[in-house]
Amino acid sequence: MRARLRHKELIGSFVVAVILVCLWSIPAVAQCPLCKLAIENSTQGQAMGRGLNTGILVLLVPPVAVFCSIFVLAIKHRRAPEDSK
Repeated sequence: MRARLRHKELIGSFVVAVILVCLWSIPAVAQCPLCKLAIENSTQGQAMGRGLNTGILVLLVPPVAVFCSIFVLAIKHRRAPEDSK
């Protein structure tokens, strides 16, 4: 019972940390200075900015997928504690 309570506390702490990081990073600029300068000086402006942001998100998917897959496999195949005799 105590282990289950500890597990819930850990998950709750993780969720709170993720929410705080997301709220803290709202004003962050996603592009590097050179990309931002290119978008500001372009004639298409908004459309090019949205395209660049979409490209950043698309390039983010493969590393996140690989990390999550490795994490799931590690959790799935972890060894259970051996029973004491």
